[in-house]
Amino acid sequence: MTASQAGDHGPYEVIHLGGEAAAIVPLADLRRLQAVQRHAPVEVLEQAEVEATVTAHREWVAAGRPGAVSHEEAMAELFGQQ
Repeated sequence: MTASQAGDHGPYEVIHLGGEAAAIVPLADLRRLQAVQRHAPVEVLEQAEVEATVTAHREWVAAGRPGAVSHEEAMAELFGQQ
């Protein structure tokens, strides 16, 4: 597990564990987010998901596309030719 401070992730500490990144947030912030999710219209939740996906993609590209595979490797994996 590794940890990094704020940066582009806002005022929260970010940890990396098992290939995933997670933010350590105060419980009050987590509860507020959970309440917003429960009460937000579907359209708002969908737009938030799109924005989160685009942001994650931009971070992945900026990091040099770690774990990226060639087109040939991707096609072989998709079509079960490995």
